[in-house]
Amino acid sequence: MTEIQHHLRVQPYPYQMEGIRFGLEKRRIFIGDEPGLGKTLQSIGIIDTANAYPCLVICPSSLKINWQREFERFTDKKAIVLDNNTRTTWPYLLQMKMHHVAIVNYESLRKFFVWDIKVGSPFRLKDVVFCPQIKMFKSIIIDESHRVKDPSAQQTIFTKGIATGKDWIILLSGTPVVNRPEDLVSQLSIMNRLNEFGGKAQFLSMYGACENLEDLSSRLYSSCLIRREKAKVLTELPDKTRCDLYVDISNREEYNLAVENLAEYLRQYKECSDAEIRRKMRMEALVQFMTLRSLAAMGKVAQAIDFARNFLASGKQLIIFCSYHDIVDALCKAFPTAVRVTGRDSLAAKQAAVDSFQNGNSQLIICSIKAAGVGLTLTASSNVAFVEFPWTYADCCQCEDRAHRIGQKDNVTCYYLIGRGTIDHALYNIIQQKKSVANQIMASDDDIPTSEAYFNELVNSLFTPDIFTPFIH
Repeated sequence: MTEIQHHLRVQPYPYQMEGIRFGLEKRRIFIGDEPGLGKTLQSIGIIDTANAYPCLVICPSSLKINWQREFERFTDKKAIVLDNNTRTTWPYLLQMKMHHVAIVNYESLRKFFVWDIKVGSPFRLKDVVFCPQIKMFKSIIIDESHRVKDPSAQQTIFTKGIATGKDWIILLSGTPVVNRPEDLVSQLSIMNRLNEFGGKAQFLSMYGACENLEDLSSRLYSSCLIRREKAKVLTELPDKTRCDLYVDISNREEYNLAVENLAEYLRQYKECSDAEIRRKMRMEALVQFMTLRSLAAMGKVAQAIDFARNFLASGKQLIIFCSYHDIVDALCKAFPTAVRVTGRDSLAAKQAAVDSFQNGNSQLIICSIKAAGVGLTLTASSNVAFVEFPWTYADCCQCEDRAHRIGQKDNVTCYYLIGRGTIDHALYNIIQQKKSVANQIMASDDDIPTSEAYFNELVNSLFTPDIFTPFIH
């Protein structure tokens, strides 16, 4: 087998190299690996090795920043997120090769790529007038492609139009597609492969009633689908994988004001020489740090819901950790069938929630760090997401180890939703990079540590040295 000469800044696992090789051979493919197996890296590897730039990434809103960071982490190419600030400049930036990748969420396809729709709703693809700049894209990556399974939906029509004529089309989704054959129709059409199955009518006639699924599976795998399960590639994976997902917060103005207030307070703290007064001021500052964590978490709620919805569409179970009551309530409202374990629940209710999750009756369990961080076994899932972060590395591991413990057969993937330009950076730095500091602290009840060493680490991670000028992005 010919060795692929890639230019990625990391060495993919062997099964990921298999996915890259498959994509380079087939060009228009569906990567259906289970969550946590690196579909993003494989798709970037295909595009970069093929030099199929400019590339357009269509993804959920909660994953835009992550795609930007991953392209710039794995390659030497620059990626731009399409927003109001880049609405008129992105074509120029791509044409001049100042950027090589454009990233847009599904809801913004019309804003950036559609000039006109000739008729009212409903409309068809032939009624849409696209901006000519879409022709510059040599490749398109469609993340969480089950979003375009409805052929009549606007986002599906726009995606189909943008993808038409592209040499490289990569669809990503952890959803087990062969269980719902009709969901494949529009996705195969976007890949320009539906005709290989005889067109829509013949496809539905053959497979629409969930018949002949072995034949469908065989044809998919031979032509355009690659899918692996965690259990099958477990020997190639570490026991635990951490994924940092950067998102924008919705309450930026409120958050920045709180940061400015804290910065001013810390300037006063720095100028104080009395040890006892400094200790009391430290306690007050820690309260303000707690407020920052809560504000950052509240600002991530919409993105957390978006992430969870996309993940749950894969059919896999998910554990979500948070701390603030309002976060728990918002998530429970968004996912009414979820079960929860919080300090407000009785012991019997907590056990019932755990049993429901472990028995596979509930796909999502929402846990508070304080109430569920220790003692529980949640090995029914190998996927853990953090909307809020514990204060210490020890607490972090305790939460992760609800899934990563005896009885777990799969690699555990831990997703950290990090608010861009927030205290999340400082906490994540302390949790993951400053383990020597964090390991000195054992605060398994999720109370903020009060030691001066921890306080100094928080300050140094969040603020620049010059009189605590805050990082505000």
